[in-house]
Amino acid sequence: MEIVYETERLYLGVFDESHAEAMKTFWGNEDVMKFCDGATKHEKFPQIIKIYREIHQTNDLSVYAVQEKASSMIIGAAGFNITKSMEKIELIFHFSQSTWGKGFATEAVIACLNMARKDGRVSVITASADPRNLASLNILEKVGFQYKGTKWFDEIQQEEPYYEYHLL
Repeated sequence: MEIVYETERLYLGVFDESHAEAMKTFWGNEDVMKFCDGATKHEKFPQIIKIYREIHQTNDLSVYAVQEKASSMIIGAAGFNITKSMEKIELIFHFSQSTWGKGFATEAVIACLNMARKDGRVSVITASADPRNLASLNILEKVGFQYKGTKWFDEIQQEEPYYEYHLL
């Protein structure tokens, strides 16, 4: 795995084909993805890996595999969906259920904010979560995202709490 960022307990790195099995524990898990329109079909993982690798190659920021240093296990994904420009990007994070409550998501989100700050092109990071996903909403508020109200999302046909983090 090509490591792009390191924290005390984690590596964030570019997804590769060896991560497909681990992806089943977060993106492929119904419990983890219950607030995100359900689990992703496992046969889509190679395509997801390819897309996030290409986004990284094009933008130097992407969604990354999160590896716990102590176990060397891929425990989740964190990073940025980049659609129109680098000025305003969306933060996402998903972690294996076995890691919940251990601070890994918060640590990875802080790492992502540091990567965006270092990049220099990002002005605003957006994030949202299902209103029932209190753990994710708490992480956003804990690391300094500002609640901006609710916003309708066509792709999931749902209104969600919407947050922004301003770098500039």
